[in-house]
Amino acid sequence: MLKLSEIKELIQLVDQTSVHELDIELEGTHLTIRKANKTEVVAAPSVPAQYVQVPQQAAPQIQNLQAAAETAQQPAAETKAADPNLHKIVSPMVGTFYRSPSPEAGPFVNVGDKVNEKTTVCILEAMKLMNELEAEVKGEIVEILVENGQLVEYGQPLFLVKTE
Repeated sequence: MLKLSEIKELIQLVDQTSVHELDIELEGTHLTIRKANKTEVVAAPSVPAQYVQVPQQAAPQIQNLQAAAETAQQPAAETKAADPNLHKIVSPMVGTFYRSPSPEAGPFVNVGDKVNEKTTVCILEAMKLMNELEAEVKGEIVEILVENGQLVEYGQPLFLVKTE
């Protein structure tokens, strides 16, 4: 049985990491922890979250959740970012990241594309306003660090550019 204290611990783990949603389904019981503006717990309507049954063989999976969450929190770009020839294009605001000017259009840039200081690399939507973000450096896009439609934070790296 998944105890209330274990559910609270799972909520804290999700809240403290970049994981946005955690689904656990065991023996017909479904538990979802989802981050939006706040963390919430959604359980099967007929079963209150504090009474969720977890078989003993699932206990190691729950104990390893913290290690998995911490691993997910470390961006793959950290090793590449150590290269002095790589420049991070970071988000100047909190908003939603879009790779293209419209859903039907192609992306502004792809990995391998050459950019200059005035090249538009993405759009950041904040409070229904669309803000174009320029590369501000001359070089080649090495990696795109976020997904289209993803919520980004102030200062979050979006692209890695190999400068010339």
